[in-house]
Amino acid sequence: MYPALMPNYNRADLAFTHGTGAWLHAENGRRYLDFGAGIATSSLGHGHKHLAAEIAAQAARVIHVSNLYRVPQAERLAARYVAASFADSIFFCNSGAEANEALVKAIRKAQSDAGHPERTRVICFEGAFHGRTLAMISATGNAKYLAGFGPPVAGFDHVPFNNLNALRAAITAETAGILVEPVQGEGGVRPAEPGFLAGLRAACDEFGLFLGFDEVQTGMGRSGKFFAHEWSGITPDILSSAKGIGGGFPMAAVFAREALAKALVPGSHGTTYGGGPLACAAGNAVLDVLLADGFLDQVNHTAAYLRAGLEALVSRHGQVFTELRGLGLLLGLKCAVPNAAAQTAAMEAGLLTVAAGENVLRLAPPLIIGRAECDAALDMLETTARRLKPAATEALAK
Repeated sequence: MYPALMPNYNRADLAFTHGTGAWLHAENGRRYLDFGAGIATSSLGHGHKHLAAEIAAQAARVIHVSNLYRVPQAERLAARYVAASFADSIFFCNSGAEANEALVKAIRKAQSDAGHPERTRVICFEGAFHGRTLAMISATGNAKYLAGFGPPVAGFDHVPFNNLNALRAAITAETAGILVEPVQGEGGVRPAEPGFLAGLRAACDEFGLFLGFDEVQTGMGRSGKFFAHEWSGITPDILSSAKGIGGGFPMAAVFAREALAKALVPGSHGTTYGGGPLACAAGNAVLDVLLADGFLDQVNHTAAYLRAGLEALVSRHGQVFTELRGLGLLLGLKCAVPNAAAQTAAMEAGLLTVAAGENVLRLAPPLIIGRAECDAALDMLETTARRLKPAATEALAK
């Protein structure tokens, strides 16, 4: 009999009953240190009292009303986001792919409103990941994700990441904007090189393009700043955010400057669930924690401590882990063995991780971790490296 739950995921044979902080407790009676955080989503870990209390309280009052009516929780959250970011206005939706769809629509519509309806193409980068909708797998451009789904959606051009010469050569009279991740998460935890994002900003300003940042994975404190682009000293015109925004509750947002926000007039875009009372209660609760005095400073201190430990791990076990990449608490270990084998070995040692492109093992723990969790993870990765060393040595011998 075909499974009732569609088998489009390669799921590990693990199911969890509850979580506490950075730890998840499984049905098998074992607990695991969660350094995947639901793919960089459970930003406050598991069982966070403030987040859980705010969700429960809102659920007891009203869960959903739709956007036919005012949603005070969304109004409050949007105002707080505007105060904390470059944006003039916020659009709420449900997932990173939806946020990126709205971002691209806003770029195209704003160019049309400005008298350039021919400007419909968006330049994206090789190694990117922007979501699973038909348009966003086309923006991603990865042949593996496109296979079997027919012709790609038109309007996306791809150039090598971190290559400003290629970027400028790709700009035409039909180019509307650029979409970039400050760190390519799915693509192998590859950060933008110094000066690259500033070069994109300069090119957009020179040619009248809009600069869009995909911060679905890097936003909401993951990098050690509210948004990762802040490290570069430049700002986008529009930005997508999701994953950690609701602490695990499904939610996403588009942050936009006025020129793009005003393009999405009533009837031009919408969502049934986006920005509902329950989602925005979660978003406000997460923001309470992220904006608290000293929280992001602590994220940076913890990230520096973890990075130092991982660099030492790579130094000791270079035949297993060859390189450390990433920013803040989005880190990647490039593997000399298949990253799936490394992920399995880490799980057997008690550590949950996430695979990424370029044979990278991704680490994206909850932002609330401290040195104790880092030390535990480093011990588990030490065990992982020792288990994998014979296979790595054999691979090198071949």
